[in-house]
Amino acid sequence: MIPYISFLRGINVSGKNKIKMEVLRELYTSLGLHHVSTYLQSGNVVFTASKKKAAALEKEISSAIEQQLGLQVPVLVRTLEQLNELILQNPYIGETEKNLAFLHVTLLSGEGALTDKHLLSIANKKLPDEEAQLKATTVYLYCPHGYGTTKLHNNFWETQLKQTATTRNWKTINELARIANSLTS
Repeated sequence: MIPYISFLRGINVSGKNKIKMEVLRELYTSLGLHHVSTYLQSGNVVFTASKKKAAALEKEISSAIEQQLGLQVPVLVRTLEQLNELILQNPYIGETEKNLAFLHVTLLSGEGALTDKHLLSIANKKLPDEEAQLKATTVYLYCPHGYGTTKLHNNFWETQLKQTATTRNWKTINELARIANSLTS
């Protein structure tokens, strides 16, 4: 069994797309997924499954949410290996002046590439001292004024890169990795 982490976009936010975590765990279990665990109320699910492609799991989970709960919710899935690599690749770790509380990760549904036009858009939108770096399917964000004030949010990345995006803070990413890593022992 392989550990996976799924990230649901836009559930339990401002009273929209409400899903209780117990219901979400039951839904995942009904799909034949194992060791299902949720973290927080924002659609972070750790589970194990037979070897499957992440894209197939994304479609399966999203379809089940729509069929069983009547909600259209984008789902992004990463393997534990991908999540561990994402953590290792963070360009802001080790920079002593960076406060980890202001680090965020935006997960993308596919690989992205920044053109000069994108870089100009980022420069025009970002607040002073904000930073963003794209590596494959991940945007690493440093938002020293807080994620709630940045203009480099999910909608910005979705518009710029024409794909689904969902963001988690650095603490959440690391906790999900810890939970998923515990499934391998």
